Amino acid sequence: MEKIESFRVDHTRLFPGLYVSRRDGGDEKPVTTFDLRITRPNEEPVMDMPAIHTMEHLGATFLRNSEQKGDIIYFGPMGCRTGFYLIMRDAASHQQTLDLVKAAFAFAADFDGEIPGAKQIECGNYLEHDLPGAKAEAAAYVRVLENVTPDTLVYPE
Repeated sequence: MEKIESFRVDHTRLFPGLYVSRRDGGDEKPVTTFDLRITRPNEEPVMDMPAIHTMEHLGATFLRNSEQKGDIIYFGPMGCRTGFYLIMRDAASHQQTLDLVKAAFAFAADFDGEIPGAKQIECGNYLEHDLPGAKAEAAAYVRVLENVTPDTLVYPE
């Protein structure tokens, strides 16, 4: 079988940041997949599942309530536990997407209260959440995003 695009990225050169992973759909219905890399692959500890789960709930809730909610297709964790994927329609510029990601993770870093969608009736694994862990990971990523610009959204070569 042919190796998929995400396995062609040199993970030994990948640092925390925000990257354009791929663009699909051609010119008619273009969508962009963004790689929100929280930890350095194979160098830093991966995120804990309960913190990831909580970040997913907070991020998805924020994104799907934002002004760009119509452009959000998917937000969810990577299986390797080093980040998240955000898939968006190409209506937003890279600067708008960067601003949206910064706002989403600032929201998660500062969040207090009941985790959205974390009740038994709402969630398939409602007992596995970690709000303090999610807030810590989100706060660290907010600091990473301070150095990201639309010009730095490319994977390292």
